[in-house]
This record gives sequence, C-alpha cells and structure tokens, in this order.
Amino acid sequence: MVPTHAASHSGRGVAVSLIASVLFAVIFLMAGLLPGWGAQEIFGWRVVLTLATLAVILPFLPWARTESITLFSRVRRRPTLLLPGVLAAGIVGVQLWLFMWAPLNNMALSVSFGYFLLPLTMVLAGRVFFADKLNPLRKLAVAAAVVGVAHEAFSANGLAWPTLVVCLGYPVYFVLRRKIGFDNLPAFAAELLMMLPLGVYFILAGPHGIGSGAGIGSGAVEGAGSGGLWVAISIGVLGGLAMAFYLLASKWLPLSLFGLLSYVEPVLLVGVSILLGETLGWSSLLTYGPIMLALVLLGVDGRRSALPGTPGRPGRP
Repeated sequence: MVPTHAASHSGRGVAVSLIASVLFAVIFLMAGLLPGWGAQEIFGWRVVLTLATLAVILPFLPWARTESITLFSRVRRRPTLLLPGVLAAGIVGVQLWLFMWAPLNNMALSVSFGYFLLPLTMVLAGRVFFADKLNPLRKLAVAAAVVGVAHEAFSANGLAWPTLVVCLGYPVYFVLRRKIGFDNLPAFAAELLMMLPLGVYFILAGPHGIGSGAGIGSGAVEGAGSGGLWVAISIGVLGGLAMAFYLLASKWLPLSLFGLLSYVEPVLLVGVSILLGETLGWSSLLTYGPIMLALVLLGVDGRRSALPGTPGRPGRP
C-alpha cells in the first residue's frame, strides 16, 4: 500500500496539470488573436509579466522560501550549476517563443501535434532516466497513443520542425531540471530572470511597446483594437499561473504519468487551431480517435491514482 501523502500529491498533481492545460490553451488562442503583433513582442511581455506574476505568487507559498534559499546555496557552493541552468533557460525560452509564434504563422496544428508526441517522449525519458513503471492502464494508453501518432506521422510524410522542437526539447528540459535538482518554481523564476533582458528588448523594439509610444488603450495597437496591449499583458499573467501549475505537476507526479496527462493540452490546442482557421481532414480521425481513447484510459487511471489505498499507484518522484 502506498502512503497517504503520496496519494495526496498524486491527486493534486492531476488537478493542477489539468488546470495548466486549460490556461495554456487560452494563451494559445489569445496569441492567435493578435495578428498585428510579432511573436517576439508577445514573448517579451510574457517573460516580463510571468516573472512578475511569480514574484507575487512565490511569497505566499510556504515552501518557496526554503526552495529559494536551497537553490541559492547550491549555486553559491557549486557555481558550475549555472551552466545547466542557462541551458534549461535557453530551452524553455525557445518553447515560450514558439508557442507565441505558431498561432500567428499558421503552424498551430504542427505545434499541437508536437504536444501529442510529447507524452510518448516523456514516457521514454521517464523509463530511461528515472525507471518509472507503467501499470496496465497506462500501457494501454501509450499503445493507443502510438497508433494515433504513427498514423499522423505517416500521412503527413514526416514531422514539421515545430513538432520536433516541442516533442524533443521539453523532455531534455525536464530531465535536466530534475537531474540537477532544479525542478521547482524558484528555479523557473531564475530562468525567466536570465531571459528578462531579452524580453525587455523585444518589448522596447516592438511596434506596440513602450519604445513606440503606444500606451495601453492606444489606437496604434493593431489586430486587437484598443485592447491589444491588455491581451498581451493578460498572456503574461496567465502564463505565470499556467507555468506555476505545470511545474507543480511535474514535481508531484512520476515523469511517465506527468507526460501522459500532457495529452489534455494538445487536444485543447487542436480545438484552438481550428478556431483560428486551420483545418483537419477526415483521415485525422485515425489520429485523434486513438488518442482520445488514451485520454479516457488516463482519466480512469488518474481517478484510481487519487484514491487512497489503490494498489499500484505511483509515489512522489
């Protein structure tokens, strides 16, 4: 029998993962509704305001102060830890930019498919680096997902580069953070701090930023009316909340279950892509049908994992 505290972490991990997926889909939609904006400028606002949001959130988390002190102490004792930290910041920075770029450049479906592939690559990473085990329901979910992903890759004659950046980049990011013990919110805030100069530069250089003289509510904001800058600001704030929930889920769940739950987000992103004008053919049913089956199996497994005394539930990583 798994201890009760493990069940608590598993249940909370599933909940915050689902909330994060919904918030990311909202951000994806909002970015696609700013066609007069460049991805770099939206990225800049997201970096600055996500960091500001975390600065407000972290003091209210009782464990954040301890993790921040531990993080600072470890880096002070071993300055070489800054090197993998910079690498992690670079990887997640590319992901944040791509998430803003894709819906503005008719590549939303390609990025969405990258998130469909991500759980499979995360499961592989969990098995290889952390010896995560899969119970029968998760094995069935993986098998169903493999069928859908294989059909999509075959019918599309390969995978687009945004797809590969997502499905190969994020596993490296999460494995790296967990291996060096930086899998916490203060570490993510530190990564954003490293990106802050670039984010500020993109804001100042952008046509709607402070440097352009276009203030909040200015008619110079294109593609979203006078509320365009407010949309960009909202993306940054929601980005902070979404990443907080997402990284909490990565900490509370085994890497394999965390990766499998990531299927919720691409389902929502596909819906957003269709709302933004991209289309899917009938053959896509052979891709998304098996993946939806995988989601159903995960829902059953997630419910069992949250119940105390359920055999075979994962413990906290």
